[in-house]
Amino acid sequence: MPSLRSPCPAHLIPDATGLDTFNAAYKAAKMADAVYVGVERRGRRWTVKADPLTAAAGHVIDDCAHEAVCRAVIRLVRSGEISASSGPGPGYYTLNGVASEGRARELAAALHAALYGDLKPLARAVPTTVPS
Repeated sequence: MPSLRSPCPAHLIPDATGLDTFNAAYKAAKMADAVYVGVERRGRRWTVKADPLTAAAGHVIDDCAHEAVCRAVIRLVRSGEISASSGPGPGYYTLNGVASEGRARELAAALHAALYGDLKPLARAVPTTVPS
């Protein structure tokens, strides 16, 4: 798996469904010193996973980025778009119960960008207000 640039386009987020596929994607991220991100099919729903521990030792997620991710997760849970069992980090991020692969990829790309300090994709994917 090539290393993911940030912001990473949604179509490049790996489908890490299954243990072997997950292990390969996670290992590739670790070898590239990059934040791991992937989507996994769980029955009819999808899960987004991100792990900054695979990034280079100097990679830091600043408080602003972490808070933005936490607020986005809360909005997604309250709207019913993801499950309350989702975890907003800081060590490991999971968004459970996403309805479609496309939306899971969009959220994964936005999360990946946020973990590198680019909050614009997250703001677009999970706006603070619903457009009328």
